[in-house]
Amino acid sequence: MTRHGKNCTAGAVYTYHEKKKDTAASGYGTQRVRVGRDAVKDFDCCCLSLQPCRDPVVTPDGFLYEREAILGFLLHRRAEIARQNKAYARQRAQRRREREQRGRAGSPLRGGGAAADATAGPSGTLPSFWIPSLTPEAGAERLRKPDPVVRCPMSGRRLRVADLVPVRFCPAEPGLSRGELLARGERYVCAVTRDALSNATPCAVLRPSGAVVTLDCVERLIRKEMRDPLSGDPLGEGDIIVLQRGGTGFAGSGICLEAKKSRPVMQA
Repeated sequence: MTRHGKNCTAGAVYTYHEKKKDTAASGYGTQRVRVGRDAVKDFDCCCLSLQPCRDPVVTPDGFLYEREAILGFLLHRRAEIARQNKAYARQRAQRRREREQRGRAGSPLRGGGAAADATAGPSGTLPSFWIPSLTPEAGAERLRKPDPVVRCPMSGRRLRVADLVPVRFCPAEPGLSRGELLARGERYVCAVTRDALSNATPCAVLRPSGAVVTLDCVERLIRKEMRDPLSGDPLGEGDIIVLQRGGTGFAGSGICLEAKKSRPVMQA
């Protein structure tokens, strides 16, 4: 740690700046950093690729994904679960064989009669030092039964392909190309009121049509009749999916913008 007197010319107060500097230099203590607007994704960006979506889909919890990215994630997780199940099955078969070997080794008929009983432990089994998995060099870690459910990478809840809802954003100017659209600050508008959409605007996705509207429009117009204004289909409470936003960089946005890293703590 740096010297106190060297930093503040022998001052009597240990300043906040010195404390933060010493914490960062020492490698101990929890570090907290508040992220800025440049570290927050836009509302129309994928939660996996962090890029503007070409073919967006939304989960029932309101997390937006690129269809290609989330389908690739689901396939990868299924393959990983299948691999873990095979490894777990091999471990169970190996442990079953080891129990059978220990049972044969501790049997009075094959293990030497009374001598085997005298050297057996309290459980009636001999210490099997010749089994590779029970030697001191072998790892004691046992595989746990893998979770057979594929879960959402953001919410941690079960996610299936059938749960994904296609999303249709309404562009502010329909004639623009994708490059010109991404260069604009306000790319999309509400499908009903034509209000500009951004991270500061709470949005919702209507399941029947996939249209993105503002929550203000939902409360003032859509909830009165509970019908999709674009397709005319009746709506339920589960058909209005509140879109998860990335925040604005201000504390009043309601989004946690603090990154925290836990490190060892020195205690006296």
